[in-house]
Amino acid sequence: MPKLKLSVFISAICLMSLMFYGLMGFSQTPRSTIRLTTDPPLNQLVPFEAEAEVNDPPARLTLEAVDATGQPLPNAKIRVQILTPPKNFWFTTDFPIVEGTKLLDIDAIAPQGKLQLQQTFPIRGTYQLLVDVTPQSANAFTPLKQTLTLSIPENWIKYRNFAILAAVLLAVGLLGGWIIGGQQSIQPGEIAPQRVRLLLSGVVIIAIAALLYVNVSAEMAQSEMSMPMSHRTESAPESDAPAVKQVQGLEMRLSGDKSAIVGQPARLQVNVIDAQTKQPVSEVQLKVTTSQLENNWIAFTYEGLSDATGQLSWQQQFFDGAPHKIDVEASPSSNAVRKFQPFQVEQTIDVEGVVPPLQVRLTGLVYFTSLIVVGLLIGFSIQHKRRLPSRAIPRNS
Repeated sequence: MPKLKLSVFISAICLMSLMFYGLMGFSQTPRSTIRLTTDPPLNQLVPFEAEAEVNDPPARLTLEAVDATGQPLPNAKIRVQILTPPKNFWFTTDFPIVEGTKLLDIDAIAPQGKLQLQQTFPIRGTYQLLVDVTPQSANAFTPLKQTLTLSIPENWIKYRNFAILAAVLLAVGLLGGWIIGGQQSIQPGEIAPQRVRLLLSGVVIIAIAALLYVNVSAEMAQSEMSMPMSHRTESAPESDAPAVKQVQGLEMRLSGDKSAIVGQPARLQVNVIDAQTKQPVSEVQLKVTTSQLENNWIAFTYEGLSDATGQLSWQQQFFDGAPHKIDVEASPSSNAVRKFQPFQVEQTIDVEGVVPPLQVRLTGLVYFTSLIVVGLLIGFSIQHKRRLPSRAIPRNS
């Protein structure tokens, strides 16, 4: 009987060991994954510079879905969602309304398991790319979900400009503290020396001017954003009909939102059908280009195939409050049976800007005021130490 118990115990240990090593081997087995590459390289990416005279082209993102052996997953459908960095109360970016929002959401056909797009990133920080890969045919491969991150540092020019501004504000405060801390006489009937009164009056005037500038510029920006909408009544289309063009028996239709608001994605869709039978035409090469009209820079591009329903749909955020133009060019794919000359449709999107919250503007004003106060305290402290009587040094007896 003891021998039987011993054999059962040894068998249980062996079975548990086999299960443990099996689980370890399963966890170490390579699985399907998604590779992300950027052009330019990740360490050279910078956010959008609104004040730049010439803007760089948008960054090219390449997503590759590969299996455990590193081979591409064929006939895949890839959905990509790009989420902007979360809000930061103390250190806001150039576009605070864009923080913590959805920048892009696109469903794309990837015959070779690869998706390429170009996207302009508006702000610094860590972006999230939510990627879903599913097979076009059932059970071709196991669906794959993965979250990728893309960290974009701030442009060094921003740090340089801030350092210059901080130095100027500190110098102003230092000069004020030097004047206030100096030895000055008070005339009868005066509550403070003349130089101190002049300095305080200048500081009050500058503070009032700064507050007026912040609020008036915000109101002017808001009115400028609403003026285009009010002055477009004569040239605006009579209906919200989509942009349509027919060429060589094909009809391409660009539909979706005709206006957008900064911070909210707009929905857009392209359909390609046979003009006579009204049946969808699949595997048409579509090239989408989004450009800002005021300064003529490109915000987004994508080139891929239409799906089985002859459709390509996506959601896109316009982070700059200016009109944008959507261009879609259709051309036959490399293995298409139906050949035709490339043609395109275009649609203008009116984008309504959003003024940064008062809380954000006041936070920046507090930072700038704090720099002046720090300089003021430093200058006053230096003058105060200079005015202290020197201690007598005892002589050696």
